[in-house]
Amino acid sequence: MSKLPVISGMECVKALEKIGFLVDRQWGSHIVLVREEPRTTVSVPDHKELDRGTLRAIIRQVGLSVEEFSLLFMRLFRDKLVF
Repeated sequence: MSKLPVISGMECVKALEKIGFLVDRQWGSHIVLVREEPRTTVSVPDHKELDRGTLRAIIRQVGLSVEEFSLLFMRLFRDKLVF
């Protein structure tokens, strides 16, 4: 099992935007993103640090593996590599 990066909610949103998600709305501290094909909606809490279980659930909802998400994150944030 691959280690998850320690990231904020906004960093997660930026990574998801790179794979086709768009910010639809924000409800309190949660940012709702949508993707048209395949139609997917995911809610990301806007916290300074996402819990590992929350991040794992988001990754699962968008149809990525932990390894795929980690690679995507590494490409975006090369200078922030805390696992």
